[in-house]
Amino acid sequence: MRFQAAVLRSYDAPFTMEEVMLRTEPAVGELLVEIAGTGMCRTDLAVRRSAGRSPVPAVLGHEGAGVVVRTGDGPNTGIGVGDHVVLSFDSCGHCPACRGAAPAYCDSFASLNLFGGREEKPAWLTDASGNALAPRWFGQSSFAEYALVPARNAVRVDPALPLELLGPLGCGSLTGAGAVLNTFEAGPGDTLLVLGAGAVGLTAVMAATAAGALTVAVDRHPERLAAAERYGAIALPAASPDLPERIRRLTDGGARYALDTTASPPLINQALHALRPTGSLGLVARLHTPLTLDTGTLDRGRSVRHICEGDAVPALLIPRLIGLWRAGRFPFDELIRTYPLSGINEAERDCDAGRVVKPVLLPDTAVG
Repeated sequence: MRFQAAVLRSYDAPFTMEEVMLRTEPAVGELLVEIAGTGMCRTDLAVRRSAGRSPVPAVLGHEGAGVVVRTGDGPNTGIGVGDHVVLSFDSCGHCPACRGAAPAYCDSFASLNLFGGREEKPAWLTDASGNALAPRWFGQSSFAEYALVPARNAVRVDPALPLELLGPLGCGSLTGAGAVLNTFEAGPGDTLLVLGAGAVGLTAVMAATAAGALTVAVDRHPERLAAAERYGAIALPAASPDLPERIRRLTDGGARYALDTTASPPLINQALHALRPTGSLGLVARLHTPLTLDTGTLDRGRSVRHICEGDAVPALLIPRLIGLWRAGRFPFDELIRTYPLSGINEAERDCDAGRVVKPVLLPDTAVG
């Protein structure tokens, strides 16, 4: 079948809207999904800085949501034609991590998600001239009108919900809220420091507020700090003098948990200084420079670790987040600005400039 997709031809080129061709039917355990909307995530845009490690040309996109239009033969996956689904990251389902309910640490995470998946020749996705495009991105490649996905990374949702807005629940919101609810298991009486009030940081603030934790948010943009305050956090500018001391005063001796979404070594060190004894810092952003820790930052039981995909089992956390949203306690949709898929380059520019927190791309037929 042929359909429109946004193709990244080279690392420094704009996306181009092209006709692409899906050259295969869904295999056992796969679904063909008509995309209703897909979020734009910083991980998609990081491909431009991958120094050739990520192959192009490629169709990116990994926060998709849509309607199942075709299923592969084989055992019943519990998802059928007509079901509404939110798409998340892929995992194998049978390695020790997957069997231990930790699919974000799947032994095959890199090979399945970073341009991987089903191995077959010829290429299953090509351009209109028949030239191969990179294998699917995070089990999706959802910057397109359709996506061929493993049923394992699809979560069925209520068809009464605004499907076109739900895609960010599959990654960005999952990461921020999951760090709070799964990794930290934050609750009443806990204190949380969030560095960076972008899409991931703000959904972490929302989740912490819903859980009853006291939250301090740090960012360099006044409008992002104002948003953090709206969602229940105490806001501090990143340039505040004596930032760790101010945080310790606000959190009665130091935060119990800290979440960094900035990948800024100076801020990471300040966060560690702001932790109470035995406090924990979680990193969710990829570091682009070496991280040198100040002397004493890990004293007295403090710890630091990387958190992947909010330590989430998507089929469990996405329904939980939808429940909080329906109760008015997780307003992730307020962060969204929609664009037509053909406006993907404008969405990227706005995202880079900080003019939008979470771009969501809609099929042109939906906005035309």
